[in-house]
Amino acid sequence: MTPRPRSARLTAPMRRLAPALTVLLTLGALVPAAAAVAQPPGGAASWPVNGPGQIRARLVLEEGDLSLEVRRRSSEVMTVEQLGLVTDRADLSTGLRVEGRTTRPVDETYSMIAGKAQERRYRATESVFDLSTEDGAQLELRVRVSADGVAYRYVLPEDARHVVRQETGRWVFAADGTAWNQTGYQPNYEADWTERSIAGNVAGDLAFPALFQTGDTYTLLTEAAVDGRYAGSHLVHEAGSLAYGLGLYGGEPVTHDGPLETPWRVAVVGGLDTVVESTLVDDLADPSRLADTSWIEPGVSSWSWMTDWGSPRDEARQRDFVDLSARNGWEYVLLDEGWSADWVPRVTRYANARGVDTIVWFHSRDLWTQEQRDHWLPLVKEWGVAGIKVDFMDSDSQATHQWYDDVLADTARHELMINFHGSTLPHGLQRTWPHIMSYEAVRGAENGISSARSLTVPFARGVVGSMDWTPVTFSRGNGNSSKAHELAMSVVYESAWQHMSDKPESYAAEPIAEEFLQNLPTVWDETQLVSGEPGEHVVLARRSGDTWFVGAMRAGAPASLEIPLAVLADGPWIVHTISDAGGDGSVLAGDVATLTSRDVVRVTTASNGGAVVVACPATPGRTSCWTPVEPTATLDVTVTPTAAELEVGDVVEVSARAVVTSGSGTDVVFGPRVPAGWTLDGAPVTRDAIATGDVLEGAWRLTVGPEAVRGDVEVAVGAAFTSGGRDVFAAEGIDVFVAPDAPTGAAWLSDLPWLEDASGWASNRRDAANAGTPLTIRGTVFDKGIGTHAPSTVTVWTGEQCSVFRAVVGTDDGVEKPQESSAAFRVLGDGRILAESPVLRATSDPYEMVVDVRGVDRLTLQTTDGGDGKNNDHTDWGDARVWCGDAEGPQPPEEPAGPTGTPYVSDLEWTGESNGYGPIERDMSNGEAARGDGRPLTIAGAVYAKGIGMHATGQLTVWLGRSCTVFEAVVGIDDEVSQSGSVRFEVWGDGALLAQTGVVTSADGGVPMAVDVSDVRRLTLRAHEATNGKNFDHADWADARLVCADG
Repeated sequence: MTPRPRSARLTAPMRRLAPALTVLLTLGALVPAAAAVAQPPGGAASWPVNGPGQIRARLVLEEGDLSLEVRRRSSEVMTVEQLGLVTDRADLSTGLRVEGRTTRPVDETYSMIAGKAQERRYRATESVFDLSTEDGAQLELRVRVSADGVAYRYVLPEDARHVVRQETGRWVFAADGTAWNQTGYQPNYEADWTERSIAGNVAGDLAFPALFQTGDTYTLLTEAAVDGRYAGSHLVHEAGSLAYGLGLYGGEPVTHDGPLETPWRVAVVGGLDTVVESTLVDDLADPSRLADTSWIEPGVSSWSWMTDWGSPRDEARQRDFVDLSARNGWEYVLLDEGWSADWVPRVTRYANARGVDTIVWFHSRDLWTQEQRDHWLPLVKEWGVAGIKVDFMDSDSQATHQWYDDVLADTARHELMINFHGSTLPHGLQRTWPHIMSYEAVRGAENGISSARSLTVPFARGVVGSMDWTPVTFSRGNGNSSKAHELAMSVVYESAWQHMSDKPESYAAEPIAEEFLQNLPTVWDETQLVSGEPGEHVVLARRSGDTWFVGAMRAGAPASLEIPLAVLADGPWIVHTISDAGGDGSVLAGDVATLTSRDVVRVTTASNGGAVVVACPATPGRTSCWTPVEPTATLDVTVTPTAAELEVGDVVEVSARAVVTSGSGTDVVFGPRVPAGWTLDGAPVTRDAIATGDVLEGAWRLTVGPEAVRGDVEVAVGAAFTSGGRDVFAAEGIDVFVAPDAPTGAAWLSDLPWLEDASGWASNRRDAANAGTPLTIRGTVFDKGIGTHAPSTVTVWTGEQCSVFRAVVGTDDGVEKPQESSAAFRVLGDGRILAESPVLRATSDPYEMVVDVRGVDRLTLQTTDGGDGKNNDHTDWGDARVWCGDAEGPQPPEEPAGPTGTPYVSDLEWTGESNGYGPIERDMSNGEAARGDGRPLTIAGAVYAKGIGMHATGQLTVWLGRSCTVFEAVVGIDDEVSQSGSVRFEVWGDGALLAQTGVVTSADGGVPMAVDVSDVRRLTLRAHEATNGKNFDHADWADARLVCADG
């Protein structure tokens, strides 16, 4: 494909227009309504709609059928045939009449936070055609033509319930050409990309956006202004044809009460530069609904999930990623799937003290209901979290788009920014809701790199809105993307939150790249395509202030790549170039020179290589475009008290002291962050500036108000200030528990507030199973109860006011693979196990638990996996209830007597067991398969006749009934696994850890354990894999025995 010529442009930095203002200018008189058109058989009428540029449209009515012709200059590009809708009351696609037409110019200015430019101007011509059928059904067709394309939408004006079953319009290209699109339609838009002919394209459903070339004209088809009034849609290609119709999601009708505007059907039309630079999708969206956007902050974020997969579960490792962000001046760290509510507040404080904010990941199912959002959103805001990433919507249904409306309104209300993954396509909502930082909606870096895909999406997916590709991965090999290619992605792929996907160690090893990434903006004032061909190469330039950033990427073998600097204004410019240094793409090279707009930067790329160019004005005394990252001041903060248990109306006196250990700051405010519903007595301490050695001290009184959140609350006390160009909050937290009102009478646990709410998958549900279906155990349906997914935890406050808990438990009938459904149920009081079930399976009868809970403050319900994986472990607590005060409940069963004498554990009945491989064995080693297939227990050559053969990760529980005083055993790795095992042995009593070993290997031989088990009701022995996986972790508890009553 021959590159098209490109005219030079003079592009001095734009002046900022008036922000956050949308102005609609009517620049001419409205065209009067046209008279109704009566057509003889075979007759036709047409109405031109001409925009401010080279795009022309013409609406044609022939024998009651409407079509819309689109031309660029004098060439026909396409026709939208058979315009119209089919509703439940009328076919509005045929037998139509044009009753009137109104035309007006559109001239709007508006501001954006994300996208190709902050300040926008949209100019178009809009014609509104009033249509009717012979039966009197009414429809409006709105057509807009701008310099970069054509869009149309339908309006059903009647104030009634509308059910839209189909949109009949189809795009028909005037000639065959090339098509670039996804290989099909997936509602998360993560299918791969393909290049075919327009006629020979994939038949059936195809996702938006899709790019087409006919001659020298490119057309991108997509949709805009999709919200909960409608559903998402997709293209439908007729095999072998030039026609592309429109399908609603799932073929399902759309229902709306009141006048209905459909989404805009959009064709971006022009040269390739016009398509890539177009903002038409945003131009067509509704104006911003937020009056105050001061809290919305784009930025660069570190992100651990892709290259350090288990790290989101590791608090210490997440702090490494905080340090990565702080070192590079990045604004954020993303805590992805696996974070714990136990430590997110601590990590957030750690991050804030270094000028870094936190983003936390959510599965959409945890925010699906208003109740869930009302729980989680204020909670994470209270922790100090700045925004959320929401994942796995995976649907374009109308219900899902209604959910988008709700979650966007709720996050805006709590001033939380948001990023959508597993999501729909951007439809312009970043204009309507500016706190949307990005969307995934692409087969990005986490799915591996294809250079062809990497070089197609800038011309298609990247056109319609922010794209969270998660770029700049150096550690996964550079065969499909050199390090310079990866670096260029951070410019070519626009995202208001740009998530850097590699490890701290990988970036530290690339100082040339780090210097660039420390200066990378994510907000742009201008975007220009310098050159490119889909699937082959791209050179894209973006301006931030007075500095230009150019990303260049290409596919294929090593080759030269030219980067003209025509985007620059006159005068000398400092130009940094980072490119491949060698053909394998594993090394970066940096260069700096003084150049002008007439110069061309030439680089030799590696295979699938690239380059970045950064240019800033060469003003006197300036030698570099890089601004070093300034460290922030550090403070040592101490707070008294560190913890408190309070009730409504209580007052807590707080004092704090902060010492500046290094650095300096300005605009200092020192004091508590007051939780919602609390009141503060005492003013914060303020300083204009602080420096090393300065001390801040203060004391305050905080009162718990009646509207305060009950349960666990953290009160952060510290200093907010500016340092190193960043906002810093250095603080320590007071762990506060605000006691809820204790339940009274006979209370359902599903009706009480939950202090803890954790589920192995999705969310715990009130009065429904985990999947949202009725609670059902072996055919018995429960109207009340709790549906969980193992492993799960639900905790309620009983405040020592209740006597009995009862539930009927079991695995739920509504799982995909009931043969894999197994779980154990456990009831705890203030952290101690009160009762537990055996492992229950889909074939198990419902199991009744009646538990004495007298004297318990916190009542906890837990489920654990039964040993065969958790995927189908939907666990139900049917009729879960407590009896409190004077209410009389069922009588708990009497506890069985404990063992006597000095019994071996292998001779006792076990109330629960699970094992890493095979069953746990009595008096023999673990054989990994069937019961009784082990060998004599042998540790370092010593053979034991009695004991337990376990395989990590394994555990067993025995009932002691407070009758024993000592447990003793010799633990070690069985000789049958040679030198390969490593295990940590633990002894637990009633859910509390009593004793543990370090890592035990074969070299340690037998390790004696003697543990005080006085007052223990349930004794649990656990063996955990330690350092090298579990495959060889045969864990022996030799001579495991107890000293009990009369022993």
